Amino acid sequence: MSEPKKRRKQVTIYDVALEAGVSPSTVSRAFSRPGRVNAETSEQIHAAATKLGYRTKPVQHPEQGVAKKALGLVVADVTNPVYAHIMRGFQQEAAQAGYTVLLMDSQEDGHTEYQAIQAVLPLLDGLVLSASRLTDSAITQIVKRIPVVATNRIIAGLPSVVPDSGRGIRRAVEHLAGLGHTRITYLAGPEASWANGVRWRAATEACHELSLQLRRVGPCTPSIQGGVDAAKVWREHPTTAVIAFNDIMAIGFMKAAQSYGLSLPQDVSVVGIDNSISSVLTTPTLTTVSPQPSLIGARAARALLSQLKHRNAPTIDTIVVPMDLIARDSTGIAPPHPPVFTAER
Repeated sequence: MSEPKKRRKQVTIYDVALEAGVSPSTVSRAFSRPGRVNAETSEQIHAAATKLGYRTKPVQHPEQGVAKKALGLVVADVTNPVYAHIMRGFQQEAAQAGYTVLLMDSQEDGHTEYQAIQAVLPLLDGLVLSASRLTDSAITQIVKRIPVVATNRIIAGLPSVVPDSGRGIRRAVEHLAGLGHTRITYLAGPEASWANGVRWRAATEACHELSLQLRRVGPCTPSIQGGVDAAKVWREHPTTAVIAFNDIMAIGFMKAAQSYGLSLPQDVSVVGIDNSISSVLTTPTLTTVSPQPSLIGARAARALLSQLKHRNAPTIDTIVVPMDLIARDSTGIAPPHPPVFTAER
């Protein structure tokens, strides 16, 4: 008579605590109250949990055996209007497939993003990371537990939906060159942003090919205040044109430039990126590059649903969404020279 097979030992918080070198109570807090554990210890605990295959107990559903039918969407900054368009496109596709959507806001912080994902992972069938601030290794650990699709970032071995930033930035540079601008400043976004690196490289290449001078200010916080702060640095060595990492940073820059007594676009031309609703509410209206965020959200949802349908043979594709320039009133003919600031200004 053969011996019965031994059941695999269930991993407990005590095992995780031993692996991480902390107390079981600290492990418990890391999962139940993430804000009560410092970032370094929390990452150490989550790494140990992933290594051992530990999973927190999922929330029970009203009917046992029913699929979760829930998809997660992580955005970098829920206050940025562009993510509303991504959410709308994603939610519509998910709803048509019978899924609800759980939204998470990383607040432009990788640690906050990681903790939020770990807290809800047992509730989800799949996850989309939009402009994730996580490291590639952290994302790889998540992929081991759940299907993941990335947007605004390409990660090896992971389905991605990205805007054609090279084309979009080149259109912006060509537009400014056509207006006679020869010196451009790029207001950079966060260092951890994959899109920021792509946009900077595209701007560098386009300016080199067109024999234009390019200056960089940043990294900056991608917010209104980030644009205001960037303007303070820009005015030390002003140029006649500016391309900002996103629309809201461009709007902050415009606000600051006008407070210096400058006229737009007579003194300086400004281009944003996103084509958010805010871009038509400014005075002057903002010239911007549109990444078609609603389409990005919809394509990401379809890619994730495909992953769920074909778990045994997932398709690892990078979907590139075209970016187009939308010329409005914030760009105009280049002045003969950059703005000159006096002490009063």
